[in-house]
Amino acid sequence: MGVESTARDAYERGYEQVFVEDAMAARSPDEHAHTVRTVFARIGRVRSTAEVLAALEAATGVA
Repeated sequence: MGVESTARDAYERGYEQVFVEDAMAARSPDEHAHTVRTVFARIGRVRSTAEVLAALEAATGVA
């Protein structure tokens, strides 16, 4: 609930967001899946840790 609340506020203020799906949790797997698919997917980009690390490596050249 904390990540979702902060994300909603950030979205309302115009921030572009990336949500690292496997680096956050919820009270249950179903709640996590629902929030990721229905909330975060609408207000930002949902990616895995591996995808974020690969993007950072590609952008900076640092492995």
